[in-house]
Amino acid sequence: MKEIIPPPPPILRNRLAEVRELFARHVAPTYARFDLVFSHGSGSYVWDVAGRRYLDLGSGIAVCALGHANPEITEALVEQSRKLVHVSNLYYTEAQGRLAQALTQLIGPGKVFFGNSGAEANEGLFKLARKFGHAEGRFEILTAANSFHGRTLAGISATGQEKVKHGFEPLVPGFRHIPFNDLAAARAALSPATVAILIEGIQGEGGITPATPEYLLGLRALCDEQKLLLLMDGVQCGHFRSGRFQSFQRIFEGVPGGGEFLPDGLSMAKALGGGVPIGAFWARAPYADLLGPGTHASTFGGTPLACAVALKVLEVVERERLADHVRELGGWLKGELERLVGAYPRALKTARGLGFMLGLELADHPPGLAGDAKPAAQMIARLHQAGLLAIPSGTHVIRLLPPLNLTRHQAEEGLGIIEQVVKSMV
Repeated sequence: MKEIIPPPPPILRNRLAEVRELFARHVAPTYARFDLVFSHGSGSYVWDVAGRRYLDLGSGIAVCALGHANPEITEALVEQSRKLVHVSNLYYTEAQGRLAQALTQLIGPGKVFFGNSGAEANEGLFKLARKFGHAEGRFEILTAANSFHGRTLAGISATGQEKVKHGFEPLVPGFRHIPFNDLAAARAALSPATVAILIEGIQGEGGITPATPEYLLGLRALCDEQKLLLLMDGVQCGHFRSGRFQSFQRIFEGVPGGGEFLPDGLSMAKALGGGVPIGAFWARAPYADLLGPGTHASTFGGTPLACAVALKVLEVVERERLADHVRELGGWLKGELERLVGAYPRALKTARGLGFMLGLELADHPPGLAGDAKPAAQMIARLHQAGLLAIPSGTHVIRLLPPLNLTRHQAEEGLGIIEQVVKSMV
């Protein structure tokens, strides 16, 4: 007999324990993961395996530029995968050339190398600097306290945070740390071995701290004077997150002489592929040709698949005027966070950042939070319970890194959740 009534759906069960067991048995324990297992997403929302929805204001740590399951990214992936997914960099592909052209048009004259991640992009900058100074025996790169430049051995050596270095000594030589936004300290730290200075336009892991225009202009003048390379890590703060393509472009808006500023090298990744792994670094002339054939390589760097998606992300950002949107809505959101700081001074200390790279700093000893866990991690867990994803930064800062196409309604929803959680603490 033909069955006309479909069988009942299987009972939804929370698969958290099952997935956690898989990780416990088979995945290296290199992350302190939150107790969430996600199954799918759409735009600025993700759902866990129990069917609960969360507003995602973390974007995979500034990666998902157009949110989750963006149909145009899916279409680009499918269309390109029908043609070429990968070819060796022994050959030419149009997509890589077109993407490099698009990036140089957004930054300035120069050339681009493609890799897979931000750490790999920064490694390229390290090699560029060493190649530049090799004939003179110069190799030392100055980086900032509280900076973050990746998890490779050179990356943790460059990073200005001691916690990432423990257990991996001896570190790669050639890196020293200087205070951020302190030009006098940079000048005082120079040695005969110094070849470059590397900084972030907005420190991300270090607590959402933007560089000042005076600092950047001073570093540019210092590097020109001393024949040093000025390198910038735009992995997290780049790709329109500040409201301009690169954070230094946003920092210099309206600043006399700022429109002429350019670093000598710049690393990119995260939002570049909208979720598809791709990293890159740009170098301006006359340094763009320093790394010639045989000096640097990446097997999976600049594949047709990754470049096609990155081009699609750029197309959508331009068509939908998302840079303007990020500046406008980000300014409103920052103002609202500042309002919360004023309304709840026992729980909150400051709000800072640019565009959609915002930090909400907790008070030194926020009420309602206790125990050994860092206050930021405890606050993030409370936000999870209320249906919102954000990212901790250090011990006391909550990072908001939403998709570039976050709507005003979603921003208001997120702000309401944050205020609800803060109010429950006091």
